[in-house]
Amino acid sequence: MDIFDVLNMIGGLCLFLFGMNIMGEALERQAGSSLSNVLGKLTSNRLLAFLTGLGVTAVIQSSSATTVMVVGFVNSAVMNLKQAIGVIMGANVGTTVTSWILSLTAIEGDSLFIQLLKPTSFTPILALIGVVLYVFLKDNKKKNTGMILLGFATLMFGMDTMSAAVEGLKDVPAFQQLFITFENPILGMLAGAILTAIIQSSSASVGILQALAVTGAVSYSSAIPIIMGQNIGTCITAMLSCIGTNKNAKRTGLVHLCFNVIGTVVWLTVFAIVQKVFAPAIFAEDATKFGIAICHSIFNIACTVLMLPLGGMLEKLVCKLVPDGKAPEKVTELDERLLVTPSVALDRCRVVANQMAMCARDTLLGGVQALEGTTKALADQIRKGEEDTDEYEDMLGSYLVKLSALQLSDKDTAEAAMLLKAIGDLERISDHGVNLLESAEELKRKGIALSENAQKELKVLVGAVTEIIDMAFRAFSAGDASLARQVEPLEQVIDELKEAMRTRHILRLQQGTCSIETGFIWSDLLTNLERVSDHCSNLAGCILDLDYHDMSMHHNLREVKAESERYDVMYRNYTAKYRLS
Repeated sequence: MDIFDVLNMIGGLCLFLFGMNIMGEALERQAGSSLSNVLGKLTSNRLLAFLTGLGVTAVIQSSSATTVMVVGFVNSAVMNLKQAIGVIMGANVGTTVTSWILSLTAIEGDSLFIQLLKPTSFTPILALIGVVLYVFLKDNKKKNTGMILLGFATLMFGMDTMSAAVEGLKDVPAFQQLFITFENPILGMLAGAILTAIIQSSSASVGILQALAVTGAVSYSSAIPIIMGQNIGTCITAMLSCIGTNKNAKRTGLVHLCFNVIGTVVWLTVFAIVQKVFAPAIFAEDATKFGIAICHSIFNIACTVLMLPLGGMLEKLVCKLVPDGKAPEKVTELDERLLVTPSVALDRCRVVANQMAMCARDTLLGGVQALEGTTKALADQIRKGEEDTDEYEDMLGSYLVKLSALQLSDKDTAEAAMLLKAIGDLERISDHGVNLLESAEELKRKGIALSENAQKELKVLVGAVTEIIDMAFRAFSAGDASLARQVEPLEQVIDELKEAMRTRHILRLQQGTCSIETGFIWSDLLTNLERVSDHCSNLAGCILDLDYHDMSMHHNLREVKAESERYDVMYRNYTAKYRLS
């Protein structure tokens, strides 16, 4: 083996790791909301959680990514520890899919059918299709498909390059001696753990082992302990992701470590006993790529068979290792660990945005309630709601900006932009709730009462604003474009109500039934209530943007008005419902 073989090996390794990385990222983007839906349907059933972890990892080709995602979910209280245990066990089995894909490079035979099955035969075609999809098409879904194909082709080409480059190592005595040393189960296990901890991917380290198998120096007695050690090394990613998390998230990372350590210790002990006592002939045979894939799968399945029934005991163990503190811990609503899977992070943003919407709605309706009579408790509740809404806006805004910088599908990009628009309107709605409270407090402080006619008119306007809030917020929460279309005609009626009430107030001033001081407060009330309806209209416009696949809000609202017959019917109904006496 000369310097050129070494360079080829390094180049092949780089292509292999790069291909695996871009293929995994493209698979995550392509899975999109489907991945969120699968994870969202988890129950406390451990078997279902196991199957979910297996399926998700098989799709995104990374048990580390799945585990980091789970840590983020637990830290955000989206998932509990019991569910997380099942998912982590499933992820360990799901990661074996990669080794089976890589073993395709070992297919040999002279028949045309066998030759077509070899990656060297079909990966160039996949690469060509991938380039066409990625370079020449604009649709993001097709680009993602192209990236998956390019990633797969790069991964396979890197694997072939590595295998060809290391083949010369079979004539190097030091290399052969190295793998004879690894036949010691402890040393082999440590070697696998260290290599995997460095590259932070058990799939990649298994692939490297499969590439080295072509030298003929890797026997099953050295390969099996290395495979076992790889399961421990892959825990480094999850453990690093637990830094700065709450106790349950730390327990989740510890579950991953304990599961792999206990499984490795048990089966490594069994392996050592079998090797020493029975010395099976197969242990001395040269490992093949298929053989390594089989060993990888058998070991991970054996660990799951051992530990799945003991999930409850594992939960108790990590709870003892990380005990509860005296003070309750704050839940992280938006965990940055979820950004490794943008579609899941966006789904979490959607949930938090709905929480913000409910907070803003309650604050505004509290302000409306204060007009009928305010108390200190109600005032404190309204101001606290406005502060919470501000915090939601800061948190969501910062998170969505980071999320928008990642590679998202067209649909997810549009939704992230919609949420960024919407949180500004939600924050302003809560501000108007405080403004209404301040007007109510001013009336009370100055001992001013609205005239009987003004109170009747205000009741009509408040009824219309309450309806538009409920309608807009239900449309926002459900993403209901049909309901969003009903907001605009009511917003027009509220605009007209405001102008009519202004005119009536001027008449009362002229007649001397209303004071100028009351008029200032009256003007503030009308302005705040009318602006709430404007923000509700904006929220409805955000939903319509997604429905029309176009972020031109004002254009889309005009489209609603252009549906003249339907719009006119709703407008007339609202006008009749909220008519001033």
